[in-house]
Order: sequence, then structure tokens, then C-alpha cells
Amino acid sequence: MTSFRAFRIHQDDGQVRAGFEELSIDELTAGDVVVRVAYSGINYKDALAATGKGKILRSSPLNGGIDLAGRVEQSDDARFSTGDSVLVCGAGLSETLDGGYSEFARVPADCVVRIPDGLSESDAMGIGTAGFTAALAVQRLEENGQNPEHGPILVTGATGGVGSIAIDILAGRGYKVVAFTGKSDQHDYLRSLGAADFVDRNDIEMGERPLEKALWGGAVDNVGGDTLAWLTRTVQPWGNIASIGLAGGYKLSTTVMPFILRGVSLLGINSIEMPNEVRDRVWRRLADDLRPQHLDKIVTRRIGFDELPDAFDVFVDAQVVGRTVVEIGA
Repeated sequence: MTSFRAFRIHQDDGQVRAGFEELSIDELTAGDVVVRVAYSGINYKDALAATGKGKILRSSPLNGGIDLAGRVEQSDDARFSTGDSVLVCGAGLSETLDGGYSEFARVPADCVVRIPDGLSESDAMGIGTAGFTAALAVQRLEENGQNPEHGPILVTGATGGVGSIAIDILAGRGYKVVAFTGKSDQHDYLRSLGAADFVDRNDIEMGERPLEKALWGGAVDNVGGDTLAWLTRTVQPWGNIASIGLAGGYKLSTTVMPFILRGVSLLGINSIEMPNEVRDRVWRRLADDLRPQHLDKIVTRRIGFDELPDAFDVFVDAQVVGRTVVEIGA
């Protein structure tokens, strides 16, 4: 196989440099399956890695991109054959393994998911790790007893990829969804996905009591920090909080009161490490009962591979709405 282009990140002595390079398959991290990449996406972690604003890479150099979708070019694993339409999300891409910002990727077979019928490779990257995480959160909420009759679900970080898809999925399942956002100019966008009401994060008085007025049947939280602590104090008895992100901080200052007096459950959502059967089931559901109904609205931007280097700053500055798909070999 001849050389191909990849967007490669070098992290040396605290300095990060990234750009396009020519590579061969033998230079990629080890794996059983070679994929001709058609699409990838941009997540917050991708922007942190490419700009050096966050320590994402655990080894260096690596190709960026925590997601990819494409066709199997070669497989040493009997589960996959040449031409299979597959995806890889998370699974250590751009952390310990070469990622999806490359015309070819080589990955361990256990990371690979056959794209379910009903989803295209482009759809799969419109969903990406963000949508998979949102779907996993909904699945865990409902496995722990959440239902629409229990009350409204608050979604924080509502305009991001995870928040947007969570709103879409939850509204489609009959929940009243309240979007928690500081972007008042995006209310029409969020309403088009299914948000029924809005909370301006800049106007909230979070209080300091161990328990505040119970407002929400449950929550999907992408923020962490003080916002998550406030949620523990304001979710109704026997409600659930799916904890996904830490954009607002990784520390959690709360008490045991919500958990022992209201029976609130705090569910951690790890979209990378899980049993294969859980991962595969969530992807099958994303092509079925958890499929986002407004993916065409959520994918607000499509860019070519050449445009990738200039696409990260808006993610770091939290100016992005919805999902961005990168067309690599489409």
C-alpha cells in the first residue's frame, strides 16, 4: 500500500505541534483491522489534543481523531471482511492509538463496530462519540428507573454534540426536556430538537443548602463542578443524574443528603471502557429506537480534510453548536 495523509500530533516536552504528514500502514499503531477512513468528526477532546490546550495523548506522536467510519481494507480477524462498513468511537483513539484523522487507520478488532443497518457512514460520524455517549446515558437512566412520568429532564451543555443529541433522543421518547444553556440565541435550534423549556445558566441562583427545591425528574450533565453539585440538590426523589462531562470543573462539592434522603442516583457515563455487548447494543439502538430524529439539524457543519487544521479553535472557545463531520475519504 502506498503512503497516505494523516493529521499527526506530536507532544514533546510540553509543546504540541500538529499537521499533515505522509505515513505508511507500518508506521501506525498495532491492530488487526485496517480501515479506509471515509469520515470522522470533531469533539472537544479532539480540539484539546490538536491545540495542546489539554493533555489527551498518552503517547506521542499519534494521529488525531477519536472517531472514524469507513470500509475494512484488510482484516486479520474473522469477524470482519474486506468491504465491511464499520466505525470506531473512543476506544483509545488519539490517546494510545492512532486516530481517525487519517486516510487509513489500523485498529484492534475489539474496537471495531459493524455499522448497523439503517445508518450510513456519514450518519455514524454525525452521531459519533457524542451521540453514542448521549444514547448510553439515556439507556442507563432508563435501566435505573427513569421514565417521562417522573418529571422533566434537564440537559446541561445543551448546544454541544452530547447535549443536542440527548435532547433529541429524550424528546423522542416522550420526556419533557429542559435545556440548560447560556446561549439564548440558540433557543430556536434547541426547540427544533425537542426542547420544551429553557434555563439560562447565567441567571441561576444555585443556593448552598444540602437540599434545594426539587425541580427535575432527572438530568444529563455535561458540565460537572458546581452545576452538577446543584443538580444533586434539585433532582426529585428517586431521580437520576447521568454525569458525562467536566467542562465546569472536576471537583464535586455536595453532601450525602440527596442520596440518602431523596434516593437520587448519580450515574457515571464512560463511553470508552465497557463490555463489547453494551457498546454494540447501544449502536444497534442508535439505528433503531434511540436514533436521533433531527441529525440533519444537529450536524451543523461539514468540512473537508484540508480544512481540519483551522477548525479546532472554535471548539476550545466553546463557540460550537451541534456536530461537525470531517469528510476524509468520502
